Amino acid sequence: MNLEIKGLVQRFGTTTVLDRLELRTGDVRSLVLVGPSGGGKSTLLRILAGLDVPVAGSVVFDGVALPRDEPSLRAYRRTVGTVFQAYNLFPHLTAMDNLLLPLMQVHGLSEPEARARVREPLERFGLANHAHKRPAELSGGQKQRIAILRALVVQPRRLFLDEPTSALDPEMTAEVLEMIGELKDLGTQFVLVTHEMAFARRVADLMAFVGEGRVLAHGPPGEIIDRCDAPRVRSFFARVLP
Repeated sequence: MNLEIKGLVQRFGTTTVLDRLELRTGDVRSLVLVGPSGGGKSTLLRILAGLDVPVAGSVVFDGVALPRDEPSLRAYRRTVGTVFQAYNLFPHLTAMDNLLLPLMQVHGLSEPEARARVREPLERFGLANHAHKRPAELSGGQKQRIAILRALVVQPRRLFLDEPTSALDPEMTAEVLEMIGELKDLGTQFVLVTHEMAFARRVADLMAFVGEGRVLAHGPPGEIIDRCDAPRVRSFFARVLP
């Protein structure tokens, strides 16, 4: 994916969350957004996923501008997958039915087509034995992996993941990060917001440090984490890294 953002502004009431944000990625498969809480990462991700419309500025993916009208945004959202901190699984449905529902109701597949679509990914990611369970019967890591799989089986152009491990304990976090790492190896394009710096270093083709509503630095992860001379970036990593 090749992403170009120009002059992006987002406000909520009198609060400016994104302040003329600029970013050019070049051709990358994985963009990882890092930075302090409240710096604008999740707001930026929601705009890139077509869930929010900015006050000003433009977003261009692979030469195509992100639309701003709701009918066009609905069509765009059908082409991408989004995963949030909360699993957002339907509690009364089994894991399998949570996977089948968007394929059948949103993308128009028949039930046999939908089941054929999800069978191989369930096996690949070690979830086939849990397909009959409802969310309350799954661990946090299993629920989040089902949520990621639900976004993946619609065969999106790219995935957007917003802190997918923030509510998980270390063991469950490892499960989910392993799955995202496999997606990277399979060639899946994604934009990820995370505080897991070791993982961010491993999976990012490009890392962007978002703070104060702007991209304060971007580049290869080693360059941003180890060698960036921007004071705000240096002080952040001095606090969060061992």
